[in-house]
Amino acid sequence: MKYPHKKQSNYSKRSLRVISGIFALLFAIVALAFTNHKDSIPTGDYQFTYPANFGNRINIPADNPTTQQGVYLGRLLFYETRLSANNKLSCGSCHQQAKAFTDGLALSKGVDDSLSTRNSMSLANLLWARKFFWDGRATSLENQATFPLTNPHEMGQTIQASVNKLSQSNMYPGLFKVVYGDSSITGLRIVKAIAQFERTLISANSRYDQYLKNSYTPTPDELKGMELFNRGPDPEKNIRGANCAHCHGGPKTYMELFHNNGLDSLPADQGIAAITGLAGDKGRFKVPTLRNIALTAPYMHDGRFKTLDEVIDHYSEHIKQSASLSSFLQHESNEPGGTSLKLLPKEKKQLLAFLNMLTDSAFINNPRFSDPKLVSSLHQNKTPTQ
Repeated sequence: MKYPHKKQSNYSKRSLRVISGIFALLFAIVALAFTNHKDSIPTGDYQFTYPANFGNRINIPADNPTTQQGVYLGRLLFYETRLSANNKLSCGSCHQQAKAFTDGLALSKGVDDSLSTRNSMSLANLLWARKFFWDGRATSLENQATFPLTNPHEMGQTIQASVNKLSQSNMYPGLFKVVYGDSSITGLRIVKAIAQFERTLISANSRYDQYLKNSYTPTPDELKGMELFNRGPDPEKNIRGANCAHCHGGPKTYMELFHNNGLDSLPADQGIAAITGLAGDKGRFKVPTLRNIALTAPYMHDGRFKTLDEVIDHYSEHIKQSASLSSFLQHESNEPGGTSLKLLPKEKKQLLAFLNMLTDSAFINNPRFSDPKLVSSLHQNKTPTQ
């Protein structure tokens, strides 16, 4: 009776040794993979590349220099759903690359299914920006990143909760050590890395850019639309214009200005007046870039216009007068004594043709800006070439 029992005991010991060996092998594989993962992270200063006509008035805080490893970590965090209360939303949820880092919605939906109060802005060429959000309340990308992370109706999670989640992961402590010199994960380090990634989102290869480099010849409609865009109307001299360049001029197609663009006589959203308390600021919002504008519908701070045709119609015929209306939009008309711009149907078509020149296909398809999890999945599922 004892002999079978002894044989079963030896069998159990051998099974335990086999199982232990398997676990040891798996641990070694994971450890090796993580080591190789760390070894593959690029390091050193990040070299920004952009056209000379963009200018060198870039905005990088002294305490957050841009490094390759910082950008690498920031990209992962930009698409990290663990930074949200329901583990489903990331920065990339409201800023999708295919839509030039907008989300295609008038108002975005947060973790509690409530809607945001304003339209999601495009994240393009932020390297030159000084103020962020429609009301300019953030003065750095680092500061900007904190708002959606902690807003209860957006990603809805405290910074400390995000820190705890990342600290418990297998991957992030090692990555933070590569970037910051030790494995400590803090809220400040999280937003600094995200900001580093966002500064690399440079759009500079549209047909308009190619035209400025003499490598693209515009169509007649595109060329006429460009002329209208850059010119103000002067009917006394028989000069017709769309009057856009005051706010959207220059190669980056925006100037860091805040304007009331005549959407409402009595604005429901006070804009920067909610911050400054000044009556003259009512309904004033940050002028957005027109880069990739054909991809970023719907338009305006509240997403009220579904198409660019509606936007052009607004500026042509539907500017609402108010005490804080931008001076650039007052008394501008292509008709003598006119009270509105009054573009012709053909001119609207030409202006639209120019706006479509601002689409940068390289920007929305750049793999360096993509969700790394999706890129990895595509590589794994790719069928080998026969």
